[in-house]
Amino acid sequence: MVNHPALPAYARLPLRFAADALHAALQAIPADAWRAHFNLDYYSGDWSGVALLAPASANDPLAAAHGSGEDEAQATARCSAPWLQVLAHIPMRISSARLLRLGAGARIREHCDPDLGDPNGDVRLHVPILSHPAVEFMLDGQVIPMAVGECWFLDLSRPHRVENRSEHARIHLVIDARRNDWLRAQIDVGLADTPPARMARSTLAFQAFRQRVHADAQLAEPLMRLSDARQFAECAVSLGAQLDLHFAIEDVQAAMRQGRADWSEQWTVR
Repeated sequence: MVNHPALPAYARLPLRFAADALHAALQAIPADAWRAHFNLDYYSGDWSGVALLAPASANDPLAAAHGSGEDEAQATARCSAPWLQVLAHIPMRISSARLLRLGAGARIREHCDPDLGDPNGDVRLHVPILSHPAVEFMLDGQVIPMAVGECWFLDLSRPHRVENRSEHARIHLVIDARRNDWLRAQIDVGLADTPPARMARSTLAFQAFRQRVHADAQLAEPLMRLSDARQFAECAVSLGAQLDLHFAIEDVQAAMRQGRADWSEQWTVR
């Protein structure tokens, strides 16, 4: 088996799809075709989808192929010609293709899809169809600047989450497909002009909170009393909100992964 270099965390591929054609195909999907995502623990608000290609043995049509790529995908009744034309531009073994909608104000909690880290398995591609500047797709704590009609490779075996702070639904075409030489070549070309990720709003708020904590022993004191990681994160979020600094538990947990000892050193060495 050939050992290929590890893929990057993300890359914008040199593929573009006409936004008007994507929107027209989306309008042809009836409202009652959207069904709630089966993984209820992963989100709050509306996270729903329409299966276009689904693994033959899947228990749910919105389920991915768990990174194996061995399960033959079958076209659903919603996989009309416009979607097939889009998928035809991706010469990979596609194991699932779904339209995934995140409603206004909804969020997908931070999680990892470890199967997508298999060097011989599937990867995930995203094609934004509807989006808004207030939607933040965060990978490793950084916002990936995906625009409508672009095609992105994302290593979602890494921690990721999505916040839709807009008043509009965000809809992506999400494709799982077996990695191959075509993809590697597309990534190599696309990396040259892939726009850089940026800091999430909540991450910036959390950094401001850390600075306040560092400067205020009284603010730090309730946090220092907590040994349970979850309680520590929840307390930080609550204290931040009181200061009008709004961030998520995941922001705290990311910092803790980097080393909670760094926090303790900041607060105790004056």
